[in-house]
Amino acid sequence: MSDFMEEAEIDKDLPVRIFPLYAPRLIAKHAKIFRDGVVVVREDELGQMEFKDGRFVMPQRCSARMRQVIQELNAMLKVPQPAC
Repeated sequence: MSDFMEEAEIDKDLPVRIFPLYAPRLIAKHAKIFRDGVVVVREDELGQMEFKDGRFVMPQRCSARMRQVIQELNAMLKVPQPAC
């Protein structure tokens, strides 16, 4: 297992998907389909990102790059509100 996979414990019941490159559309699509799980991005050593209920969870301590990536992915996952 890679060094960045050992940073935090991964729940064994959650599906883990490893992406070699940061591909925001594919990552968002994966989170939308599986709803709960962990995504690992090897490029730029982004590391692992957990998502619950189809939204990425912001870790308590993370780099500015990780914060930007999670905000970008969550913006892609926003469901448009129906017009009244």
